[in-house]
Formats: sequence, structure tokens, C-alpha cells
Amino acid sequence: MIVLGLTGSIGMGKSTVAAMFRRAGVPVWDADAAVHALQGPGGRLLPAIEARFPGTTGPAGVDRAALGARALADRAELRALEAIVHPAVAAERRAFLRRYRARRLVVLDVPLLLERRLDRLVDAVVVVSAPAWRQRARVLARPGMNSARFAATLRHQMPDRAKRARADFVIDTGLSRLETATQVRALVACMAAHGVRYCRGCARLSSTPKRPD
Repeated sequence: MIVLGLTGSIGMGKSTVAAMFRRAGVPVWDADAAVHALQGPGGRLLPAIEARFPGTTGPAGVDRAALGARALADRAELRALEAIVHPAVAAERRAFLRRYRARRLVVLDVPLLLERRLDRLVDAVVVVSAPAWRQRARVLARPGMNSARFAATLRHQMPDRAKRARADFVIDTGLSRLETATQVRALVACMAAHGVRYCRGCARLSSTPKRPD
């Protein structure tokens, strides 16, 4: 089994690319979805979170604003929350890999794959990237988003340039959706036929010119 780690900064189109992998028949594990399920209505982390952070959960699951106000204000509190959440998410990831161990190719969709040094768990890193102007336009079009929140989010993420430098493959979403899907299908086909080592050197997959920063 080949494990690809899919990542990219906010607004780069990672969710769109993950959906393209799914349509190509590749199982995809979504780290964000796993966290939401663990913390949502009936989520199994709710008792532990409520015990450590009283008043931050309810019938609808975690009150993300209340929990964020508590955990993000103090590094020790954040570490306490991570000690609850990270092991549970890791268990979900391992269960996914066991479930699909007979498949040739799977994808782990992890927003902070490189920031958390989780790239050591995958065979190759796929970074989703787009020009900065397009990224900004996408993000600011989201409900409730503004320039200050966008800037704050970027401060917690590795710069796109650094991510691209550490990538084995870059999927360019600054192109048309069809062109992006073509890149994904080419990567899937190459991996299925040849494996990681060959595909890293495949000119057909490496032909997208690097953008200036």
C-alpha cells in the first residue's frame, strides 16, 4: 500500500483535490472530518473535553468558540487539549489504514501534515497550491472571513513556498478544474502502475512550472 499525504494552506483547494482522489477510486481519510466526528454530537471525546474544560460542550458537541477561547489563550491549555484530541485522531487514522491495507493507494488528507511532522507517516507528500491572489480571493469569499482572520490563520501555517519545497508532488489548483483533475488522475495512474520512486522522476507529473513567489 502506498500512502500519500495530502496537504495545503487555507484556500488552496485541498478539499477539492481530495474529492478528485475519491472520484478516481482512491480511499481518502480526512483528518478534519475525524476531529469533527470525535467532538460533534455524541462524540466520544466530549466527556474528556468537558472534564478538562468545563462548560465547553453541550448537546451539539463542542462549542468551538468557547473551547478555542480557553485553549488558544494559554500554551499549557492548548497542550492539554492536544493530549486529548491527538491520540484519538491517530487511532482513527490507524483504523483507516487497517481497513484499506489491501488497496494499492490511499490518501491521508491532513491540513497540518508538515507543521505536525506527520509526513514521516506517509510515503510521499502531495501539496495543493495556487497563486497567492487566488488563495486570498477564495478565502475572503467565505462567510464570516475577513483579512485579519485570514492573516491570523496563515501565521499558524507553514508558508506555501516552504510546503512546495518539501513536496514530492505539487497539484496546481490555479488552473481550471479540468486541468487540476487531470493532474490528479495522472498521479493516481502513475502510482498504480509504477509506485512512488518512479513517479517522483516522471516528467509528465513534474512538468508544471514553478511559480515565482
